[in-house]
Order: sequence, then structure tokens, then C-alpha cells
Amino acid sequence: MDENGSAQVALAARFEEHRPRLNAVAYRMLGSLSESEDAVQEAWFRLSRTVAGSGVGAESESESGAGAASGGAEQGPGQVQNLGGWLTTVVGRICLDLLRSRQSRREDSLDASLQTFGETHIPDPVVTRVDAADPEQEVLLADSVGLALLVVLETLAPAERLAFVLHDMFAVPFDEIAPVVERSPAATRQLASRARRRVQGSTPAAETDVAKQREVVEAWMAATRTGDFDALLELLDPDVVLRADTGELSSGLSKVVRGAAVVAGQAKMFARVAADQYLVLVNGLPGLVGLPGGEAVSLGSFTVVDGKIVEINIIADRERLKRLNLPVLGG
Repeated sequence: MDENGSAQVALAARFEEHRPRLNAVAYRMLGSLSESEDAVQEAWFRLSRTVAGSGVGAESESESGAGAASGGAEQGPGQVQNLGGWLTTVVGRICLDLLRSRQSRREDSLDASLQTFGETHIPDPVVTRVDAADPEQEVLLADSVGLALLVVLETLAPAERLAFVLHDMFAVPFDEIAPVVERSPAATRQLASRARRRVQGSTPAAETDVAKQREVVEAWMAATRTGDFDALLELLDPDVVLRADTGELSSGLSKVVRGAAVVAGQAKMFARVAADQYLVLVNGLPGLVGLPGGEAVSLGSFTVVDGKIVEINIIADRERLKRLNLPVLGG
């Protein structure tokens, strides 16, 4: 192997060291597992295309592992000392472009259903068996990112989401985020502050004891199987929110409903699959998947606060559930 080939192999090895963190950044930015993988792969393509003669593979990284080198978003890889930080801001820029493209398509669309997409869309969950953790998925969910939080992140403007995710979740300094969003550091700080207020005001402080949350979810499963309306009401917070994403925006089947009585009344959504529900972990917390006949037809995540369910997010899009590569259950 010649010198260039050896340098490329070395660089690829260093990139793989950073891939778990980059996947985590992209997942929080995009809420899509496939798009997150694509964004990280695009970061690799950009790095490898510009590496010729740069000597990146031979450089050591700076000790400050959280952020990029100063102005990293504007530099070529050969100019940075901290490859991990540089890659983080590159992935951030790629994700920002994707979010802006999403937003533009919705705003330009004449389809009214796309205008309300953000109200009912549920980001891709990471689903695992309760008895078998996946190391790669554990890395993706390091520091915890619940589905309820991802739902709120979907409501943020693209630049706000970037500033919040990179700074609050990955400790990237505002000076390094500013060039990506094309604002001053002070204005970038304000973006993150607005996003933080939205997140704190919309995301309940969920139960951190997984065993307690599991008790509530199992009680919900039992109540849906028996059709016990009173038991369902007892489990629900008075202001509970149920979000159902069927993938059929124009049909009106995707919806958001609020209030314990209304949500309990929607239990018929669960009744037909109640006998075939299985407990799973959805982004690290107990949830339910409906598998009648072995085919996934629904996936529910629950946010529990003080023993009460305050939010339920259900994906009932069969084609999408197939693409999520759910764990084998029921066997």
C-alpha cells in the first residue's frame, strides 16, 4: 500500500472512533435514523475528499474534545487540531441544511396536511428488547434522549435546534456554532436560549426510575386488554397528550388529542392489538409494540411523571415500522 493509501486507512480508523458521537449528534438534530446515518456518511465523504495532502491523519487532536478548533466550521480538515470537534460542526452544518430543506418543502407545499406535519409527526425511536441491550444503540442514546424530547425538538426552528443540540447536549462553544448558523456568538446564544425555554416548557420531567415506569406501562397494557376504562383513567394525568402518527396525513388518522377522558376513550386503538402487545424499551424507557400475527402495527412510548402518564406517542405506520428494524419478539 502506498503512502496515500496508508494515510487514508489511518484517517478512516480515526473517523470510526468519532462515529458514535457523530451519530448521536445527527440523531438529535434530525430525529431520523436513516437520515442520521446519511449525514454522518456525508461528513466522511467531505473529509476524505479534502484530505489529499492535508496531513490530517497524522495530526494529533487537542485536549479539548468537546468543541471544534476555533472557527472549525469554516476550516478545511488539514487546518484543525481537533478532528472530532471539526467533524461535529461539519455534521451540524449538514443537518442544518437538511432541516432547512425540510422546512422549505413544507412551507412551499400546497398540501395543507404537510403544514401540520410537525403536530403529529413522531421522530424515529430506538427500540430494543427489555432483556437484551444493543451496545451501538446504547451509545446513540448516551446521556438519554427520550422520544418526548425529540418531539419537542421537531418544533424548533432549524438554527435554534442546532444551537441547542450542539451547545446544551454536546458542550460545543457558541463561538464555534456561530459560523455554522451565520450569526454572531451573542445571537447564537440567544437561539439556544429560546430553544431551551421551549424545551423546558414543553418537556415534562419524566420518571427516571425505569422499574416504576415499567409498572405503569404494564398496568396500561393490562387495562387495555380488559377494556377497563376506569383503570385507564386512573393511570392518566388529567392533561395527558396522545399523539398518533399513522403516516397518513391527508386521511386525518394522524392526530393529537388531549385530556384523560378523551385519551382513555381512544383505548380502542389499543384494544385490537392488546392481546399481542409486548414490552420493549423505546429510547431506553418502557414502551409497547403491537404484533398481531407477528407484524408490527403500532409502537407506543410513554412519559410517566409521579406515577401518571402525561404523554403517549404512537407510531402506527406499518411501512415505517418495517424500516425501523424492530427487535424480534414473541418467540
